[in-house]
Amino acid sequence: MDLIKVLGSLVASGALSKGSGGDVLGSILGSVLGGTQQQQTQGGGSMGDLLGSLIGAGYSTGGNSGGGLGDLLGSLVGGGDGSSTGARNGSLGDLLGALVGGSASHKEATGRTPTSADDLEDLLGVGKESSGRLGGDGGLGGLLGGAIAKHAQQNNPNLPNVSEDDYSFLPLETDKQEAVDHAKLIIRAMINAAKADGSIDESEQDHIIAKLGDVTQEEIDFIREEFAASLDVEAFARSIPRSMAEQIYMVSLTAIDLDKNSEARYLAELAKGLGIPTRLANRIHDKFGIPKIFAS
Repeated sequence: MDLIKVLGSLVASGALSKGSGGDVLGSILGSVLGGTQQQQTQGGGSMGDLLGSLIGAGYSTGGNSGGGLGDLLGSLVGGGDGSSTGARNGSLGDLLGALVGGSASHKEATGRTPTSADDLEDLLGVGKESSGRLGGDGGLGGLLGGAIAKHAQQNNPNLPNVSEDDYSFLPLETDKQEAVDHAKLIIRAMINAAKADGSIDESEQDHIIAKLGDVTQEEIDFIREEFAASLDVEAFARSIPRSMAEQIYMVSLTAIDLDKNSEARYLAELAKGLGIPTRLANRIHDKFGIPKIFAS
């Protein structure tokens, strides 16, 4: 089972990102992929060049995806307008402009005040050497960038499939087992957050899985088992290393629209379990233009 590829499938397809969560995902990816443009991978070359070559014009995440990151980056690299039904308001391509030397425009994409790239990169650990955050030298940026790259090659019919033990997409100095362990935690964070409103029935699960592209039956079974597992916020929070707390909270926001009390309660419990002070949680919400859940 290739958990790094599965993570790339979930992120690239936007299968769990809806409403305001889609805006959060767009902001994170804009910062992550812009920040990894010059980051060297284990396979040689920079992350930006690698993604640019893998996700060329005309690439798609598959017929069931309804657009998605592949189409957006394909349009971006190929000179299109970057629009797609795979992203909220069809403008995730604008947020990912940094990948090919453009500028991320969160205000144009969401109508909200732009997020500070420097502040986001600080929280995400993008480009920080020996940061200890989510996958070693590359931080969360390196792990997500590598996961998206692996998903892209696996789903591009013009390129050979990659093996589960191929880690050439990850940044230099990344510990391979740590990256796999962190990928599993991020996947669980996204799924747990999506379950917070209690609306992920079997039909919705089928819809999500159909958007993931080239995944094995074992990987599908893993996703279904995570959906079926009871939602134990305290136990999940205990499984998260302290160095990952803020990033896991931000990733959780990508799968929440925050229009139900159950979702707000979930985030409050998660923040408490992760040891995130209310002031920091409010700051993270402010960065993404998401309503705060704690009194100032």
